[in-house]
Amino acid sequence: MASPRLGTFCCPTRDAATQLVLSFQPRAFHAVCLGSGALRLVLGLLQMLPRRPPAAPGAPSTSPPASARILRAAAACDVLGCLGIILRSAVWLGFPDFVENISDGNGTDIWPAAFCVGSAMWIQLLYSACFWWLFCYAVDAYLVIRRSAGLSTIVLYHIMAWGLALLLCAEGAVMLYYPSVSRCERGLDHAIPHYITTYLPLLLVLVANPVLFQKTVTAVASLLKGRQGIYTENERRMGAVIKIRFFKIMLVLIACWLSNIINESLLFYLEMQPDINAGSLKRVRDAAKTTWFIMGILNPAQGFLLSLAFYGWTGCCMGLQSPKMVIQWESMTTSAAEVVGSCVRPENLTCRKVAPVGGHTSDEALSMLSEESFAMNH
Repeated sequence: MASPRLGTFCCPTRDAATQLVLSFQPRAFHAVCLGSGALRLVLGLLQMLPRRPPAAPGAPSTSPPASARILRAAAACDVLGCLGIILRSAVWLGFPDFVENISDGNGTDIWPAAFCVGSAMWIQLLYSACFWWLFCYAVDAYLVIRRSAGLSTIVLYHIMAWGLALLLCAEGAVMLYYPSVSRCERGLDHAIPHYITTYLPLLLVLVANPVLFQKTVTAVASLLKGRQGIYTENERRMGAVIKIRFFKIMLVLIACWLSNIINESLLFYLEMQPDINAGSLKRVRDAAKTTWFIMGILNPAQGFLLSLAFYGWTGCCMGLQSPKMVIQWESMTTSAAEVVGSCVRPENLTCRKVAPVGGHTSDEALSMLSEESFAMNH
């Protein structure tokens, strides 16, 4: 589970709210995290297997679109983040004596504290990078449809995703631990930058991605209308598929990470109370504990649920053909003298000729959004 509380756990002394959730059924909690993370890891490795459409005879080899590379990078970050969760939970369950020395300020063994800090920063870094890649996916979808981006921008996405993730993670760690781990026992104010740098990428994705997705859907409708000057039933269906996919993506992100925001809000509320153990706060404490366990289940499950949003239930079945209809995008790469014919099943839909409009950029725009449609059906 990805939470800035994992970083504050490494402090010699902890605030009452952090102690509340970290001491609530710790073995059961880490067993849940281990099971959820291990399941995600197995499914994630299957998801990362190459998915290449069968090349037509004589067709030139093409590199995957930028969107496919972005999704692979996000999946890799998610899998590596799950590895950090699995390792941390496995150490907690398998070496309880080692864990007890993590926050021992008077101890001479630095390895428990080093493991605590290292694993917490590893989880934060990888999940932050994953959020930045998901943001890049939304940006790329909009820019490519607007004919302002392409494969050439993938380097910029790498710089933005990894650069911002490293910068924010390092800043949060320095503010929390510098000059030593013992510094983080001085109060809550030193930890606020750590919480901000952890949740800033998540909040950006939850707020900005829906706006970018909506703009992309609108731009797709305009692009499809501009190809023949009309908006046919088939093209209307294409736009609906894209809109539904974007909705699924946001639904998964909200379902997997809303519990983090609720839990953090509850814990901050408890920290501001003079007595966290007051009887009037029992429901707040119970809600904080409940959302803490929900985080342990849903945070590692994000990658698998996103794969369902992108690829459908057959995402792991590399050799199975889905019975769902494959949406055919007309090629835009022909010369001005050529016309591409496209037939879409079922049979009652007419075949129509499409004149090339927009050149290679339009083709890349449509292939960017149809990449997941193809993967869903193979």
